[in-house]
Amino acid sequence: MESDTIRLLIVDDDGLVRDMISFILESYDYIVDTACNGQEAYEKYEADQGFSLIISDMEMPVMSGLEMTKLLRAEGFDVPVLILTGVVDISVAIEAMKNGACDYILKNEDVESSIVVAVANVLERQRLKERNRTLEQMVAERTKELNASLLKVQAANRLIRQTFGRYLSDDVVADILYSPEGAALGGESRLITVMMTDLRGFTSIAERLPAGDVLAIINIYLEKMTDVIMKYKGTIIEFIGDAILAVFGAPVFREDDAKRALACAIEMQQAMAEVNARCRELGYPEIEQGIGINTGESVVGNIGSDKRAKYGIVGRNVNLTGRIESYTIGGQILISESTAEACGHTLTFRDKLKVMPKGVNKPITLFDVTGIGAGFNVSLPHREVDELVELPKELAVGFYILEGKHATGTVYEGIIRKLGVKEALIQSEIPVARLANLKLSLAGSDGNELATDLYAKVIESPSCSPSSFKVHFTSLPPEAKVFLENALNNRIDSPA
Repeated sequence: MESDTIRLLIVDDDGLVRDMISFILESYDYIVDTACNGQEAYEKYEADQGFSLIISDMEMPVMSGLEMTKLLRAEGFDVPVLILTGVVDISVAIEAMKNGACDYILKNEDVESSIVVAVANVLERQRLKERNRTLEQMVAERTKELNASLLKVQAANRLIRQTFGRYLSDDVVADILYSPEGAALGGESRLITVMMTDLRGFTSIAERLPAGDVLAIINIYLEKMTDVIMKYKGTIIEFIGDAILAVFGAPVFREDDAKRALACAIEMQQAMAEVNARCRELGYPEIEQGIGINTGESVVGNIGSDKRAKYGIVGRNVNLTGRIESYTIGGQILISESTAEACGHTLTFRDKLKVMPKGVNKPITLFDVTGIGAGFNVSLPHREVDELVELPKELAVGFYILEGKHATGTVYEGIIRKLGVKEALIQSEIPVARLANLKLSLAGSDGNELATDLYAKVIESPSCSPSSFKVHFTSLPPEAKVFLENALNNRIDSPA
């Protein structure tokens, strides 16, 4: 601030002293006003608080400089007060400073130079004080803005945790929140690996059990599978009844997404032993899981409306994964060629299948996976070969060919000539394609139905006439299971 804009108030009961000090300071271009005692000075300052400094005598009638200073401070005014005194006593100066004065000057022969220097020093300290106050205000305002931004970030983080916390592992959520590049939550097309799981024949199980038992089985299954998926940093998109839709590569992409997806699927199949042990403890039937995996471009992001939204995926590769999963039997993992290529030479498999899924215009190759190395070193439990036994007496069977989960209107007839624990060889005049799903019923020698609602998948379709094909039973009602066990033991008269 320039000196010609600084206003000073000189307070002294001696007019000569007032004039002298005014003259000195005006020569330095300060704007000067005067008062003859502390009371008058206080009233002037109270009415017009534009003074930058008050220079006051110590001893004055009506109100001393010390009393004026006390009153100013008591009323909350922080204008600096420079005390003039003719008393050469340090205790007087100390008393003045204790009561709010900023400095003091002795009235002596060197008062002119002393007062100029003292005023300049006080005004500089005041300028710095004001500057610090301005900076403090700026810091306070900036802190307020940062706190507001922090609250928004915290709210966004809470939303992300609420959205993903139950479906992602903690470290994946941390990647979304804290990685420098972050993770795009808006819609985008990216390369991901999709996993679809389903319980084989669970619809038939659900029809025979109370709703509470059905939900208990599903929850036992989903709880264990969720733990495994989170371990491998997968994202659970949705639980669809007894099925799971999960992805690897969204919202966080990693180079080994396909390998982790496959290793995860293998460990999920391994974990079915624990799931079934729990089911047996509670008196529930055992269940089997099929898993399909596919790698390809899909659209991922927030799907829905302002009222309800979720993180989801769409695209032909998602639909293809569902088709791949539909070809599986219990305990099996089928993966697409793109996933096999992404997994590399460490992949092990027992077979390759050529299939023509609905919505695909040319055959695709699926791999019946058994394990993966590449640092994961996991493999499926050994699958026992189900040896088929020639039955001394054939079993009559009727079957529907399923479209999706629905039976066609035509029932076909066949004969079971060979039977195993989970498989059978059926002979029929009707050729049935490999991987077709069937709904079967068994009949006795008198033609009466003995067991219904058996479900099976065609796993081999040898070409011969009449046509014969091998099936794997995906769901056996208790009475059908007993009947087939009796048949294997050469007791095929009736269910036990």
